[in-house]
Amino acid sequence: MWLEILLTSVLGFAIYWFISRDKEETLPLEDGWWGPGTRPTGREDESIHPFKVETSDEEIHDLHQRIDKFRFTPPLEDSCFHYGFNSNYLKKVISYWRNEFNWKKQVEILNRYPHFKTKIEGLDIHFIHVKPPQLPAGRTPKPLLMVHGWPGSFYEFYKIIPLLTDPKNHGLSDEHVFEVICPSIPGYGFSEASSKKGFNSVATARIFYKLMLRLGFQEFYIQGGDWGALICTNMAQLVPSHVKGLHLNMALVLSNFSTLTLLLGRRFGRFLGYTERDVELLYPVKEKVFYSLMRESGYMHIQCTKPDTVGSALNDSPVGLAAYILEKFSTWTNTEFRYLEDGGLERKFSLDDLLTNVMLYWTTATIVSSQRFYKENLGQGWMTQKHERMKVYVPTGFSAFPSELMHTPEKWVRFKYPKLISYSYMARGGHFAAFEEPELLARDIRKFLSVLEQQ
Repeated sequence: MWLEILLTSVLGFAIYWFISRDKEETLPLEDGWWGPGTRPTGREDESIHPFKVETSDEEIHDLHQRIDKFRFTPPLEDSCFHYGFNSNYLKKVISYWRNEFNWKKQVEILNRYPHFKTKIEGLDIHFIHVKPPQLPAGRTPKPLLMVHGWPGSFYEFYKIIPLLTDPKNHGLSDEHVFEVICPSIPGYGFSEASSKKGFNSVATARIFYKLMLRLGFQEFYIQGGDWGALICTNMAQLVPSHVKGLHLNMALVLSNFSTLTLLLGRRFGRFLGYTERDVELLYPVKEKVFYSLMRESGYMHIQCTKPDTVGSALNDSPVGLAAYILEKFSTWTNTEFRYLEDGGLERKFSLDDLLTNVMLYWTTATIVSSQRFYKENLGQGWMTQKHERMKVYVPTGFSAFPSELMHTPEKWVRFKYPKLISYSYMARGGHFAAFEEPELLARDIRKFLSVLEQQ
C-alpha cells in the first residue's frame, strides 16, 4: 500500500512537473493591415523619408484663442492635488503657456534629432534615429530601440539620448555606445492611428520589429516603461532570436503567485524572496498598493471602456488636455506630490518640457487615438490574451524606481522573465524614468549590458 502511494505521488509529481515546466513559447508573428479601407494588392512602399516637425502662426493663434476662453473653476480650500489638478496652479501653467511658452523654439529643439517616417502595415510610422557623433576605433554602436508610453511621447528620451550615443562627452565611459531609435506608438504624436479595431501592443511590437529590420538591424536591444515595457516584452515574445537584450523600468507581472506572496509578504517576506527594501516599498499594502492603485487608476477604467467620450472633450480644449496629462506627471512621479498645491511638477520637470509633451498631443490631435490603446489592450479583461500568460526568454534587466506606481520585487520580475540578469533598486525617481532621471536610467542600461556581455 505504501509503495503504491509513493509511486502514485512520484508519478503525480512527474506529470505536474512536465505540465508546469517552463516552455519557451513564442507568439506567432502573423501580419496585419491597419490603414483605411482594404489592403492594396501591390507591395507596400518600404522607403524611409526624412520628416520635420513644423508649426505655423495659425496653429499658435488657434491655441491662444482657445486658452483665452478657458472657464476657471475655483478649487476647494486646502485640496492640493487630492481632487486632481489644482485649478489655482493650473492658472499659473496656462498663463505661462499663453504668454511665455515659445512653441516655435521648442519645435527647433524637437528637430535637433533626425526624424523619419515609413509606411508599415498601412500606417505612417514616425521615429527619431540618432547615431553616435563619434566612435572609438574599430567599434560599432549597439542598436537600441526605446519605446514610450501614455501620456508620454518620444520626447521623453531627449535627455537620455546623448548619454547613450555620446557618453564620453557626458561624463560616462565609452564602453557602451548606442545608436538609438525612438518610434512613436501608432496613434500617438506623428505616427498614424489605426483605422481598424484591435490594434494592440502585439501589433505594435510586430510593426516596430519590422521597422528595425527595415533599418538594417537583425539583432538589437530594446528598452521601455509603461506601454513601452509591454510592447518591448511582446517583441521579445515574438522574435526572441532577434532581441539581444531587454531592459525595462516597469513590468506588468501581476499573477496568482504575486498576489499570494503580496498578502503573506509582510510576515513571511524573507521566506518568499522579499528583501527589506521590497517590504519598505510594498507595505503597508493597504496604502502603498490597494489605495494607491485605486487613486491612480480611474483614468484607466474610462480609457479601457469608452475612450472616445472623454477624448472628444480633451481634443477640443487645450487647457483640459493639459490638466488631464500633467496631473499624471505629478502623482506618477511621486504619489506624495498630491499634498502640494503645485503638485510638485516643477520639482522634477520644467514647464517647457511638460508643455512640449502636451503640444505633441494637441497639435497632432491624437489624444483620442492614444487612449484607444487602453481599450484594445485591456478592454477584454485581465489575463485574457496569450502574451499575458507567457514568459519571456531573452536576457532581461530591470530598474526598480522607488516612486513607480507599484513596486515590482525581483522575485515577481523573475517569474515572468526567467532570464533576468540585472535588477537594480534605483536611488530615486518614478514612472517617467527617462524624462525624470535620465542619467540614472542610462547608467543602469549600461550596467545591464556589462553584465550581459560578461556571460
